[in-house]
Amino acid sequence: MNAKTEFPDGLARCGWVDTSTEYMAYHDTEWGHPEADDRALFEQLCLEGFQSGLSWRTILSKREAFRRGFANFDPARVARFGEKEVAALLADSGIVRHRGKIEAVINNAARALEMIQREGSLAAYLWRFEAPAGAPSTYGASTSEQSEALSKALKKLGWKFVGPTTVYAFMQSVGMVNDHSPDCHCYAASEKARKAFRRPA
Repeated sequence: MNAKTEFPDGLARCGWVDTSTEYMAYHDTEWGHPEADDRALFEQLCLEGFQSGLSWRTILSKREAFRRGFANFDPARVARFGEKEVAALLADSGIVRHRGKIEAVINNAARALEMIQREGSLAAYLWRFEAPAGAPSTYGASTSEQSEALSKALKKLGWKFVGPTTVYAFMQSVGMVNDHSPDCHCYAASEKARKAFRRPA
């Protein structure tokens, strides 16, 4: 999808961005920036799971409510959620009230803790699935060889709502691939950030 320029500041941005201040800020300052913080990675993977079947615009508008409901996506706290917390979340009109997705986040929090104990961090594991240097571009795709592999690996470890399309959207958002349109004003900055980024060991 080519960039468009119908924005108040005249800058070219990816075609999926609307003209709302919130959405432009997310695109410019977060999407595609390399991320290595475990809490942030867990949050983004959970939110991408909630986005399945919906627009990211919907999820972004509810992000603060999601953070409140899910203890700021602290895996150690979320893993202890029980039916009382599930009931409260199902009654929270500020989030997407889907029992399967809510229960998947709780399940995935426990799986995240297992991964951190085994691998040292979520980041160390997840970034192993980044495409190698020189790999063919996947710009404009909805999945990739790497998202297929990471999705399969996570499912094998017991994670839920981590299909290859969801995982690819996650990889785009946390900078594991630069999927800004080549004519987007953020493309070069994303490339620079990815080159400077120290991959988790």
